[in-house]
Amino acid sequence: MAQACLNGARQMGSHPALPVTAHQLAVDAVAVAELGVRSVHVHPRDPAGAEVLAGPDIAAAVSAMRAAVPDVEIGVTTAAWIEPDPVVRTGLVAGWRGLAAGRPDFASVNVHEPGWLEVSAALHASGIGIELGVFHQQAARLLRERGLPPGTVRVLVEVQPGRPPLAEAAGLLAELSWVDAPILLHGEDDTAWPVFAEALRLGTLTRIGLEDTLFGPDGARVAGNADLVVTARRLAEDADSD
Repeated sequence: MAQACLNGARQMGSHPALPVTAHQLAVDAVAVAELGVRSVHVHPRDPAGAEVLAGPDIAAAVSAMRAAVPDVEIGVTTAAWIEPDPVVRTGLVAGWRGLAAGRPDFASVNVHEPGWLEVSAALHASGIGIELGVFHQQAARLLRERGLPPGTVRVLVEVQPGRPPLAEAAGLLAELSWVDAPILLHGEDDTAWPVFAEALRLGTLTRIGLEDTLFGPDGARVAGNADLVVTARRLAEDADSD
């Protein structure tokens, strides 16, 4: 498993163990790192728990995690739902260049969102790697038309909830067959575990965490991020032994 996605856009209170504060994110980063995870993706929050792109809040979360897990790659989001104005969003991301120890190693950019190329350019100029999120066929075709921006470290194939997981994954992967960057395949909510199993079968990178699901494969609510990683590791070990 390549990555743990610790909180995402989940609302406060959606799960008792959802990490929101910088301290909580650092604690969960330690827990998953002890299980072998070497990359974490988070959505930093302000003191009220709202997702933010502002430099001070990004720096607080990243620096707390970096101090706790210095050998783990740390990534954040640039999602348009946090700041819909692409010009303002690009400006906020460009400001991360001066964050020093609070600067993330990579950030996710959703290809279907307005301003994705400008945000990608701002990340690259700041020395921050780019994860390109591809949610659907239209985004996959747009990415092929425009090409991978400089600084792309991986492409996320993100199978959305409510879609036929295996058919959707196969279609997106076919559209992205030209990509020479690593592919990370994952699902969300009802597609999380079926797509996780498909990623294991195909040998692609994948991820798990409370951003993607609050439940185990059996439908029972999990205790938290570490519980999800333990389950994912067991599934990966079982797949390797088959």
